[in-house]
Amino acid sequence: MKKIIFVLAMMIANYAIEAQVKTPQPSPKSTLTQVVGLTTVEIVYSRPSAKGRDVFNNLVPFGKLWRTGANENTTISFSDDVVIDGKTLPKGKYALYTTPKADNWEIVFYTSTDNWGNPETWDETKVALKTTVKSEHIDRFVESFTIGINNLDNNFAHLELSWEKTIVALKFEVPTAKIAMASIEKALAGPTAGDYFSSAQYLFQSNGDLVKALNYANKALDMSKDKPYFYYRLKSLIQAKQGDKKGAIETAKISLAGAEIAKNQDYVKMNKDSIAEWSK
Repeated sequence: MKKIIFVLAMMIANYAIEAQVKTPQPSPKSTLTQVVGLTTVEIVYSRPSAKGRDVFNNLVPFGKLWRTGANENTTISFSDDVVIDGKTLPKGKYALYTTPKADNWEIVFYTSTDNWGNPETWDETKVALKTTVKSEHIDRFVESFTIGINNLDNNFAHLELSWEKTIVALKFEVPTAKIAMASIEKALAGPTAGDYFSSAQYLFQSNGDLVKALNYANKALDMSKDKPYFYYRLKSLIQAKQGDKKGAIETAKISLAGAEIAKNQDYVKMNKDSIAEWSK
C-alpha cells in the first residue's frame, strides 16, 4: 500500500513539474496599437521566423492564400472608416489575408476572424475589401515576419508587411479632418441635451447639488425634441429628493404616459410605484 501511495505521489509531482514548464513559442504572439491622426489601429498576429529557410515561393508559396503570419488569424481593427485604394473599409475588426507573388501581393480584409489560418471554405461575401500592392526588395534581412504601421501622417499611414528581403506597404487614409471638425463644431455649439441629462444624473446619483441637477434636467428637456420619458423620470426623482412631492408626482405622470406609449413596462412600474409612494 505504501509503495502504491509513493508511486502515485511521484506521478503527481512529475505532472506538477511538467505543468509548470514554460518554453518559448515558435511564432510568438504580438500586439501593435497605433494612433493615426485620430484613428486607433490595432493588429494582433503571430510572428514566424525564417530559421535558415527560404521564405517566399518556398515556405510561403507564390500565388496561394496565406494567413499572413502563423497560428490563428492575423487581425486588424480600425476605430473609424478608412479609405484604401479609393475604396472605403468600414470601421471594425478584420482577418488579414494575403496572396504573395513575385512582383505584387493581393491583400484581403475578411470579416470572419475566428479561423485558425485560412478558412475551410472561402466566402467571397465576407471579403470587405481587396486590393493589390507592389512588393519591394530590401537590402537588409528580416528574420521574423513583421507588421508595422509607418510613414505616419495626420491623414494616412502605411501598413507594412516585411519578411526575408521583401516588403509591401499598403497606404490607408483616415478621416482625421472629419473627426476633428465634428469635435470642434460640437464643442463650439455647447452641451447637448444628452450632456445635460448625464450631468443631472451624476449629481442626483452622487448626492450632489440638487438645484444644479434640476436645472440640468430642465435644460435637457428644453433642448430635446422627443423629450424622453426617462428624462422626466430623472426630473421627478430630483424633485422628490428636494421635497417637492407634488411637482414630482406631476412630472412622474408625464414620464408614465411616455413609458406606456413606448411599452416600457419597467418604467411604467417605477413611475406608478413612485406616484403611489409620493401620494401618501
